[in-house]
Amino acid sequence: MVRLLNVYTISAFVALGGVLFGFDISSISAVLDTDQYKNFYGNPLGTRQGLITSAMAAGSLIGALSSSVLGDQLSRKVTIQIGTVFWCIGAALQSASSGVAMLITGRAIAGICIGLTSALVPIYQSEIAPRKIRGRVVSFQHLAITCGMTIQYFIQYGCSFIESTAAFRIPWAIQAIPAVILCIGLFWFPRSPRWLASKDRWDEALTVLAFLRTTKNDVNDPLVLAEYREIEDQIRFEREIDSNSLRELLSKKMRRRVLLALAIQMLGQLSGANLLNYYIVYVFQSAGVPNPRLAASFQYLIKIVMTLPAVLWADKWGRRPILLVGAVTMGFWFFVIGGLFMRYGEPDPVLNQPYTWVIVGHPAVSRSIQACCYLATATFSASWGPVSWIYPPEVVPLRIRSISVSLALATNWITNYALGLGVPPLLRSIRWRLFFLFGSFNLAAAITVWFTAPETKLRTLEEMDEIFEHEQPLWRSFLSWRESNSLDKLAHDIEMGKLRITRTVRVGSSDFHRALDRAPGKLENAE
Repeated sequence: MVRLLNVYTISAFVALGGVLFGFDISSISAVLDTDQYKNFYGNPLGTRQGLITSAMAAGSLIGALSSSVLGDQLSRKVTIQIGTVFWCIGAALQSASSGVAMLITGRAIAGICIGLTSALVPIYQSEIAPRKIRGRVVSFQHLAITCGMTIQYFIQYGCSFIESTAAFRIPWAIQAIPAVILCIGLFWFPRSPRWLASKDRWDEALTVLAFLRTTKNDVNDPLVLAEYREIEDQIRFEREIDSNSLRELLSKKMRRRVLLALAIQMLGQLSGANLLNYYIVYVFQSAGVPNPRLAASFQYLIKIVMTLPAVLWADKWGRRPILLVGAVTMGFWFFVIGGLFMRYGEPDPVLNQPYTWVIVGHPAVSRSIQACCYLATATFSASWGPVSWIYPPEVVPLRIRSISVSLALATNWITNYALGLGVPPLLRSIRWRLFFLFGSFNLAAAITVWFTAPETKLRTLEEMDEIFEHEQPLWRSFLSWRESNSLDKLAHDIEMGKLRITRTVRVGSSDFHRALDRAPGKLENAE
């Protein structure tokens, strides 16, 4: 744990990029029901409110598509810093906005930052982390998003009692604070060792690896040298095949991996989590939940608590089981919500509301819908929320990682934009059927994962070619207990000094290194 303190510290700090993402989500969801917001912006409903909400996703799409070029040329770290500048400009425009047009412009500019950071923060985290905790440290991104959502929501809720436009201007201005901290703090943190190696800055790459893996910056540490050689071999191999990144991105060999990364991001958005992130106040009002703004605040506390299991155990449970169980469970909650609205709801006689279907006189049903919304949020936070950030940077090689992740995040933001724009009018038109739609999306997500997504836990980024080219049938890998047991036995043999390693064992052997991770400190027993 001490050896990895630098990795945890850096990964947690750079996750401030996720805090910005969370701030942006709650900056809208917490003001939708306030009189100050509705009076100043003319009570935006339907498509008009959808344009305000989705403006961030439009800017994020531009940022995500730019992240590949900028991240490869300027480094992950510097590009994240550039993103924070866009965020501060956007926050200033939002807090000073004089109308809907200026608000949309500010959200779109701030969205460029979210596009850059949401693509590059997970890449940076995955490239500095060792295989055994990579899932955990990349999960910091989702934990940071939930923390940002919670903090901003309660700031907005507290300011909502101010009887002026300061009720939303103050919280929108406060959003710039974490961006300034992130921008300045990154000057003291290293660049990604894999990015340095890709630029032939080998001495710097080795020094950074030693800083990340040892307590005394020992460049002669055996595990540091083994990882350094693995990175070196992978980069030299990639150069020998002289691959064009765009051509390889579309090649038959990589097509499945890239499409899988895109699908994971898209299906995470279609899970219905953003319906609850942005418009839970509307859902609670429609369901007849008392004090919907206060009731919605508990959702964000649940998000933080339920993200922690994935942060702690994503590398133990595996990606596939988490995604499969999460998709099926979320689908169930959305079908229940839709069924309750269908059975007990009725048309709303008030026409100028963001919803046209209400539940009246059924307090038990209202509480049941409230509980199911909380359970759906908890399920997403423990499953698709963190893992959808872990998986895309893992499954593609370094030579196309930036462009692949940028396309995955572009898919995320296109879907996010469509949902942000489409959900408000759909709440008014198809009503309770919207929840059945999201339930069906979750079942489709479970089927997609079952047939296409291999397990990647405890593997180095350089081993992903082996996984995708020489994997066992996916239907047999849902419970990988046989593999886990064999690795535990190998780890036990190393621990007890029973295993004699000779020159016939390759230094980069994935099984040996994964077993060694389970028997820390026993490298001296391997001869």
